[in-house]
Parts: sequence; structure tokens; C-alpha cells
Amino acid sequence: MTEPTKLPPEIDTSVAHSARVWNYWLGGKDNFPADQQAGDAYRDKYPLIEQFARESRDFLRRTVSHLARDAKIRQFLDLGAGLPTANNTHEVAQRIAPESRVVYVDHDPLVLLHVHAMRTSTPEGATAYVLADMRDTDAVLEGAARTLDMTRPVALVINDVLGHIVDWDDALSLVRRLVEKLPSGSYLALSHSTASDEEHRKVQEEYNNSGAIPYIFREPEVTVAFFEGLELVEPGFVSWPNWRPDSTTDRTTVRAGWGAVARIP
Repeated sequence: MTEPTKLPPEIDTSVAHSARVWNYWLGGKDNFPADQQAGDAYRDKYPLIEQFARESRDFLRRTVSHLARDAKIRQFLDLGAGLPTANNTHEVAQRIAPESRVVYVDHDPLVLLHVHAMRTSTPEGATAYVLADMRDTDAVLEGAARTLDMTRPVALVINDVLGHIVDWDDALSLVRRLVEKLPSGSYLALSHSTASDEEHRKVQEEYNNSGAIPYIFREPEVTVAFFEGLELVEPGFVSWPNWRPDSTTDRTTVRAGWGAVARIP
């Protein structure tokens, strides 16, 4: 009989955790009653939230697919990896190019418990994990260099996590510091949530004030600055469902969040 996983003392399952709530909305199993209750309460007030979570994940799948298939990128650095669900970055990239090498970065002890799921890899490629705060860019790059060749193009993937950095200047500075360190021919794939309407903003503010890790919505007119000086890939900076939709993309909602892929010159 398999022993249940023992949680470290710093993980309090009686309090909702944003990564576990997100996991719950995506249909994952790595969540607890407190997370389910918080997720249900949010969804009851704003039913579109589960669709938004799926759209964010689907944006990640399509952008990583483009980078591996069309841009021929074979190295990926994924910041704020969160809990593993379906279509993780290494799974998407290695389905297309088995030799792809992927490094995940997160500082959450809960995520560390699931690092084994993030380290699965094809024999030809590699998957690694760096325990670091993404704001500590020196630690991020030093850790990534143990698996990636930082003299060759890297895809920097930052999917819908920068809202957890409350100060806008800090979020923008983080991205620019990392982009400046990557070689020419690298790419930035980045997305950020926005409020679809005032009711969405109100529900999120209530969630932020509940004691959970806050997430700050930012308008696309602001977050487009992440791509300043870079070469946007078509169709540019657009809402998630409008970035190279495929047959599985639900385009009935276009305000969930925005994102883009851009080449670093």
C-alpha cells in the first residue's frame, strides 16, 4: 500500500492556495477542500472563470507548439510553473521535438512536492526544476544554465503569473532583466490576465482580500510594454483566444487575458 504524501509544515491545507484553486478550475487533483470551496465561491459569483483558466492554458499550448514547431526552438525557460496539469510546457515541446530541454522555475514549496511530475522527459531531451523566486533573475539564470545552453536561443515562457507581482515597475523590470540576458534569436512568450468586466474585477478584489495570494489585473494597454523593443510574431499582442486559434479554441470570450510571442533581436 502506497503511503500518502506527507506535506511539509509550511503548507496549510486549511487555507485556500491560488495554485491549488487554479488546479481545481482546470480539473486537476492537486487541491483540497479549502481550495475547492474558494474556487466554487469565485465561480458562483463569476461563472466564466473556469473558461478563462482553460483559455490561459490553451494559450500556453499554442505558443509553445509554435515555438517548437515553427520557430525551431529547443530550449524553454518557464517561470512560475505552478502545479502540473495537462499540456505542461515540456510535454507540448517534446511531443513536437523530443530533444527539447525545459527548465521550470518556482519558489512555492507546494510545487516542489510535485517536481517529479515536472522532471519527466523524453530520453533525447531534458526537464529540470529550479527552486527560486522568479524576481531573483540571477538565481533563475544560474539555475537554468545547468540544463540549458544560454549561448543559444531560449524561449522564455511567462504564462499568466506576473499579476502576482503587485508593483507594476517590478514586474516590468523582471521581464526586461531576463530578456536582456538572453541571446539574439531567443523568444518571449508572455500572457497576463485582465478584467473582462467590472463584475470580474469586483470578484477578484474580494478574492485578493480573502487572505489568498493576490493577483492584480492589468489592462492590455499597459502590459503590451513587456514587448517593447522586441519583434512581435503574428498576430501580435491579442486576447488569448485570438492568438493563432485552432479547432479546439473557444472564441466566444475575448477579454480573459492578452498575450503574445516575440523574437528577441
